[in-house]
Amino acid sequence: MIEAVAVVVPAHNEETLLPACLTALRQAARRVSVPVHLLVAADSCTDRTVAVARACGAPIIGIRARNVGAARAAGMRELLRLTAGPDPAAIWLATTDADTVVPPNWLQRQVAHADRGWDVVLGTITVADWSEHPPHVSAAFAARYGPGDRPHPHVHGANIGIRASAYRAAGGFRPLRSAEDHALLAAAAQASCSVLSADDVMVETSGRRHARAPHGFSHLLRTLAPAPQRQLWLSLRSAGTSGGMAETSDAAGDLRLGTVVINVQDMRCAVDFWTATLGYVRREGEWDPQFMMPVARGNRK
Repeated sequence: MIEAVAVVVPAHNEETLLPACLTALRQAARRVSVPVHLLVAADSCTDRTVAVARACGAPIIGIRARNVGAARAAGMRELLRLTAGPDPAAIWLATTDADTVVPPNWLQRQVAHADRGWDVVLGTITVADWSEHPPHVSAAFAARYGPGDRPHPHVHGANIGIRASAYRAAGGFRPLRSAEDHALLAAAAQASCSVLSADDVMVETSGRRHARAPHGFSHLLRTLAPAPQRQLWLSLRSAGTSGGMAETSDAAGDLRLGTVVINVQDMRCAVDFWTATLGYVRREGEWDPQFMMPVARGNRK
């Protein structure tokens, strides 16, 4: 049976999103009957992350690695020191991200799975806000991420729990800038630890485009929008808020974009506009700018 829980949150310049993360973790901690130790691993922060964590009452360690794997590992080392006891199998370690909000039952469900004998619990994620992405990305994500007939295949550093004995057997988090979660899982599986892909353990993470890890979840979301499509959407989004390069003209709903005038009577989003304006030849699953073929939908001036 689990006798204590420890949670580490790596953070690099997370002053804005960290308070919601810590508030949610406090609520989750109240739902379990064993002591819960929470720690923020502040990594190379130049904003108010440390001050915000302290204001929220969270213990902090500081490192200067600019490396999420190193931050998680440093946090886990400190938590293992704080929870040192005769039986590491009775200690449950969990980790999430500073831009993530866990549900109240997050730790409760992990501990329940641990008490049934699982060494590692892999949860899933949902996205809180899609506003930084083209409108079709949420549907693309749902199609790619959606449940199937088998246990889910996802591994997220924002939603992992592991028994301390299994963590040690796996050698802990490696100092990787990305995919430290996948490396830990591979090592745990090689050490014959039991792994549960749990559909009932879900967290909500931000959909921000500017990633902290170079090939993390934000990178995945960006790949769901082909680069040319994404760039036009961002340009139009910027123009729509700043009154820049795009402007509507006559009552027919023509839009001037640079030197191209296009009728957009029902332009519900920038992606629809792109589809109606430019055709692409797709090669090997990627949008290749070399094969961009402009298709006239109006008059060139």
